[in-house]
Amino acid sequence: MRISDVARHAGVSPSTVSYVLSGKRSISAATRERVLESIETLGYQPHAGARALASNRSNVIALVVPLRPGIHVPVAMQFAVSVVTSARDREHDVLLLTQAEGESGLRRVAGTSMVDGIIVMDVEVDDARIPTLRSLSHPSVLIGVPADTEGLTCIDLDFEAAGRACVAHLAALGHREVALIGQPPSVYERRTGFAERTVAGFEAEARERGVANTVVPCDAAPAAVTAAVTRLLRERPGLTGIVVHNEPAVAPLLEAVRGLGREVPADLSVVAIAPDDLATEVSPPLTSVSLPAEEVGGRAVSLLMDKLDDIDPPEVTLLPPRLVPRASAAARPAPS
Repeated sequence: MRISDVARHAGVSPSTVSYVLSGKRSISAATRERVLESIETLGYQPHAGARALASNRSNVIALVVPLRPGIHVPVAMQFAVSVVTSARDREHDVLLLTQAEGESGLRRVAGTSMVDGIIVMDVEVDDARIPTLRSLSHPSVLIGVPADTEGLTCIDLDFEAAGRACVAHLAALGHREVALIGQPPSVYERRTGFAERTVAGFEAEARERGVANTVVPCDAAPAAVTAAVTRLLRERPGLTGIVVHNEPAVAPLLEAVRGLGREVPADLSVVAIAPDDLATEVSPPLTSVSLPAEEVGGRAVSLLMDKLDDIDPPEVTLLPPRLVPRASAAARPAPS
């Protein structure tokens, strides 16, 4: 369908339809209403360029997902798909940026008319991109929380509370010594926010409950997971509870435990911070704190749309963790 079809239906010239869409000339209210009714009746979809002229927007947002070492791509893509789906529901497309370009990439995108706003993932505690985001005229939303949130808009799961919830659950089951199998070392080395906050919550809750604890950064390779679990159980004979915050390590960890002659949860309880589909597809199904990728991505888009409409959102929105008990955690086994 072309603009001339709309013009014919509304009884006006094609240029009049164009002016209604672009707002370049004043059109009488009656004529404008007639044109808009024809557009709706015919189901006409204006060309993206015409929509951009009419709204002074591109109807495109940028999503920055730097695929750096230690990033588990399937989980990162769950967040990305959620952003794309939510943006499409609001008639926006998404420009996906996966290179670790940092500030220069943000300035390059913002320096054109390609996007209306920016959503940024993989946020570090002292993220070098923050000064640039503050200086841009384009609104932005962070999926993640840096140390200094002044003037920013951030959304994420409350990972500190998630770490606390895992320890609290194990402590309530009587466990007195627990370990965290964490993210790959590279994730902690660059001080990624969600990883640091999980460790902080894990250690604080264990300390407050008098539970002995240790944190083990772990590469995702099965051999690395097996080595970490073997060493951990050898060095900590009193260990009866493990929290896993490393999605690709889940299956190798369970296999390593079985290979050492231990049973989950009879000998060792396991709790994960992971997507529900991962937690439920292994045996036994894992007690877990869900990663709410769909909700976080959707809320990030909503916050960005608010900023585009000059609505001031809160600086930080943290979603409370939801721990779902399943078959992998049980009461602490009696000492042998």
